[in-house]
Amino acid sequence: MPASNRLHALRVLCLPTDDSPAWDAALADLKDSAWGPFEIERCAGYDAAAQRLAQGPVDAVLAALPATPWPGLSQAALNAAVVLVAPQGMSPDTAARLLGLGVQDVLPATGVAQGDMLGRTLRLAVERKRIEREARKAYATDLATGLPNHTQLVEHMSHLLALREREPAPMALLVLRLEGLLTTESQLGRESANVLRRKVAVRLRAGVRASDVVASLGGDSFAVLLSAIEEAAHAQRVVQKLSNALLQPFSVAGHSVGVAVGIGVSLYPQDGKQADALLRRATGAAAMTAATGRAGFANHLEGNLPQAANDDDASSP
Repeated sequence: MPASNRLHALRVLCLPTDDSPAWDAALADLKDSAWGPFEIERCAGYDAAAQRLAQGPVDAVLAALPATPWPGLSQAALNAAVVLVAPQGMSPDTAARLLGLGVQDVLPATGVAQGDMLGRTLRLAVERKRIEREARKAYATDLATGLPNHTQLVEHMSHLLALREREPAPMALLVLRLEGLLTTESQLGRESANVLRRKVAVRLRAGVRASDVVASLGGDSFAVLLSAIEEAAHAQRVVQKLSNALLQPFSVAGHSVGVAVGIGVSLYPQDGKQADALLRRATGAAAMTAATGRAGFANHLEGNLPQAANDDDASSP
C-alpha cells in the first residue's frame, strides 16, 4: 500500500446522482485513504460540471453513470481521468464503449463502499491518464520544432469543433507555406534548416495568443489555429502580423537568411465544420497564394548565402 505522504493531492470533481448514505460514506472515507490525499469538489449536475471544468483543470472526475447521455463526457475525459460508477448488471459492451469515449475506469456500485477500492481506483486512473498524455505528446510532437504535429492539430481541432456545436463561435485556421527552408538545408545543412524552422516557430508563437495553437505540418508548412475570433477581419490582421514577422531576416549559422511566405485561411463555419475540411481549404489556399518576401536575402537563384552584418547573437529568432 502506498505511503500517502509521498503522493501529491488529487483534485477530484464529484458528480453524485445517488444520495444514498453509502455514497456519502465512500466520499468521506477518501479523506483517510492511503491512496490520497484527495481534494473533493462536489457539483450538482453535468451542466455545472462543464462550467467548472471550463474554469480550470482537475485531476479526476468521479460520477455516477447518467441515465441519459452526458454531452460533456468526451470533453471531460480530454484533460481529466474520468471514473464512472455503474449500476449492477452493466454489460461488457457498454463498459467497452465508455472506455472508447476516454473514460479511464468503470467501477461497480458495490466497489464504492469496499474499503479503499475507490481511492485506489482514482489514484491509478489519474496515473494511467498521465502516462497516456505523455505518450500522446511524444507521438504528436514535431521533433524539429517542438510544435504539435498534424495529428495533434487535427485532434485538437476536432475537440474544439465539437464544443462549437454546443456553443457556436467563429474561428479560423491559417496554413503558412514557406520558401527558403529547403534552400537553407541544401546550402547550410539539415541542422541549420532545423534551426531556421525552430526560429520560425518562435516568431509564430510570439505573434498569437496563448489560447491559439501553432503546429508544424512538416517540411515547409505550418498552421495557426485561431480558436476564437470576432470577425473575419481579425484573421486577416493576424495574417498581416505574422507575415511581417517572418519577413524579417533570420540569423542562422553566421548567415542572414530570409524566407518567403504564402498564407491560406479557412473560416469556421462558412468554410467547413470538420477539421479535415478546414485544413484542406486552408492548405489549398496557401498553395495558390504567391509567396512574398526574401527580397534582398538568399533564394534559390543566388549561389551563396550572404554573411550576416551583425551576428553576435546567433540564437536570436
